[in-house]
Amino acid sequence: MHRYPFLTIAAILLACCPSRAVELKPETDAAFNRYVQLSEQRMQNDLQSGPFLWVNGLPIQQREEVFARLKRGEVVTEKLETLERGASIPVPGGLIHHWMGIVSIPGASLKQTLALLQGYDDHSRIYAPQVLRSRLIQHNGDDFKVFLRLRETKIVTVVLDTEYDVHYIRLDSTRACSRSYSTRVTEVEGAGQPDEREKSVGNDSGFLWRLNSYWRFQERDGGVYLQLEAISVTRDIPEGLGWLIRPFVTSIPRESLVFTLTRTREALQ
Repeated sequence: MHRYPFLTIAAILLACCPSRAVELKPETDAAFNRYVQLSEQRMQNDLQSGPFLWVNGLPIQQREEVFARLKRGEVVTEKLETLERGASIPVPGGLIHHWMGIVSIPGASLKQTLALLQGYDDHSRIYAPQVLRSRLIQHNGDDFKVFLRLRETKIVTVVLDTEYDVHYIRLDSTRACSRSYSTRVTEVEGAGQPDEREKSVGNDSGFLWRLNSYWRFQERDGGVYLQLEAISVTRDIPEGLGWLIRPFVTSIPRESLVFTLTRTREALQ
């Protein structure tokens, strides 16, 4: 890839060009839903009888190493994959991206953290430039309906209008969790221009079709630990370009996860 930079860029543009529309097929959507179902079963088991934070379930030496990295201010990430009967879940026409990240925020409280994340009208400021606009659509107790306009730039720029249903659960005085499901994702053509328009849902460039996010919050050690697990589905990589495009495509979800956790920490500090 590094020997042929112009070939790399050309192939990426060819595969990811916004004018090359692809369709979210029912079998792709069904595979994502199945993947999410099995992943949430594991999450629920962890909440009931397993480690609350991923790091607490690691072998002691690895656990100590991760906590040391967190104390140094690192965002620790891990690529995950949910299996069914020991095998990968096939996703025809799509790619599932599954990442987990954790960060430590010294001096923060659980109350402050939840207030920040639930202040959705301010997310376009906190998470700029990836979030261009943010708006709380509806709020009822622990349930929120949210609008975010997202921008992703990596060789090409894509703007997406997205909506989410978010639910928070307060487990006790020091722990809470939340889950966010995208309910609408549309690609915006000519964003910011007078003639901007939305492409048809599920019939676009396929940069993002679904996004689920799962947060865990724990107040301890004089601060707060934030853990974010994200599961998304995008278009598949065109046949014959996998070796070239896959590292580029799969890096974006991790970078977005690190960005979100880093900006959250900065805002709280």
